[in-house]
Amino acid sequence: MQYRTLGRTGVQVSTLALGAMNFGAIGRTTQDEATAIVDGALDAGINLIDTADMYGRGESEEMVGRAIAGRRDDLVLATKAAMPMDEDRNHRGTSRRWLVTELENSLRRLGVDHVDLYQMHRWDPATSDEETLSALTDLRQAGKIRYFGSSTFPAYRIVQAQWAARAGNLGRYVTEQPPYSILQRGVEAHVLPVTEEYGMGVLAWSPLASGWLSGAVREGQEITTNRSSTLPQRFDTSLPVNQAKLAAVERLAKVAADAGLTMIQLALGFVTAHPAVTSALIGPRTVGHLESQLAAADTVLSGDVLDAIDEIVAPGIDLAPDEKHDTPPALLDAKLRRR
Repeated sequence: MQYRTLGRTGVQVSTLALGAMNFGAIGRTTQDEATAIVDGALDAGINLIDTADMYGRGESEEMVGRAIAGRRDDLVLATKAAMPMDEDRNHRGTSRRWLVTELENSLRRLGVDHVDLYQMHRWDPATSDEETLSALTDLRQAGKIRYFGSSTFPAYRIVQAQWAARAGNLGRYVTEQPPYSILQRGVEAHVLPVTEEYGMGVLAWSPLASGWLSGAVREGQEITTNRSSTLPQRFDTSLPVNQAKLAAVERLAKVAADAGLTMIQLALGFVTAHPAVTSALIGPRTVGHLESQLAAADTVLSGDVLDAIDEIVAPGIDLAPDEKHDTPPALLDAKLRRR
């Protein structure tokens, strides 16, 4: 396992990090299976576990808490808040009122007295940067979080938050967690240069593109990834956007085979090759999935392989831009365009 410094924090983290979104009902992963996955990850040298309050509405945090009991100090523990937890209009977002309450809920579910990294799961347009950063700074001062970060923020919002922190003499986001894979390279154009400019750590999520780059999606074969049942439109190969992804996957499979690599090694090695990326988040549902992904722990792609990938999916290009999770609200809500 390789290790890198998480931004400018001085904290060393593994280049593969364990994402726990699939723990529980979402991935149909039991507590015993989740604990076995955590055991295998820690034994392999992974030292960062990432979860969120909204994964199974707290279920993932609870399962992570049970799995790490007695060894919390051996790992960097990260969770997130901001996404809706129920129908109550104030049980979401990044207001001080909600973050103070929900962090306590997360700590209780995890069975710990602090988290190392508390991330804002999405930018909240209803709350000012000053309100959020002030609350997070106070929570850090209280010892309940060590650092805080953002997740899936557009580049301009990352910049705005950095400016707000500087102007208000507040703590700043030290990490960003963007979606990044060979098939979704849009963050290379704006987000990753911004994180480099501000010295932020980057935890890349969905490096296997929801299973498209795991080997589970191939031409003429039945799709075996679990995500095809929860996100059927993303795997409907009659759609032009998915046909383009499938064509790219077939070409990438040849690049991987010629290099003596699995598709997973190619995909994870690509993400960790970017100088802005600290860790790639893997999200196994089974120990078998974990083992196949751990095989990429020391994968280093040659320049020729990286060039071949660029020929298939150009730098800065998203093959499925509608699958992005950082579309500005003004483009999603017609009322914001037609005031």
